[in-house]
Amino acid sequence: MAIKVTSKKPLAGNRRSHSCKATRHTQKVNLQTMTLADGTRIKTSASEKRTLNKIARTKKANLVG
Repeated sequence: MAIKVTSKKPLAGNRRSHSCKATRHTQKVNLQTMTLADGTRIKTSASEKRTLNKIARTKKANLVG
């Protein structure tokens, strides 16, 4: 089972019809399962996953270059 790492929560808002009637709805977090180099699986949001991948790429580039 993956460990949940993110601190993000669903956003709540209103949908507005043509008559301007408000109905509540939520936008859920885009959770992605990711496996780290040591084999542990974590659940993070998609934006955090992109940030982690970006950090890993820059560290690898600094080691090579």
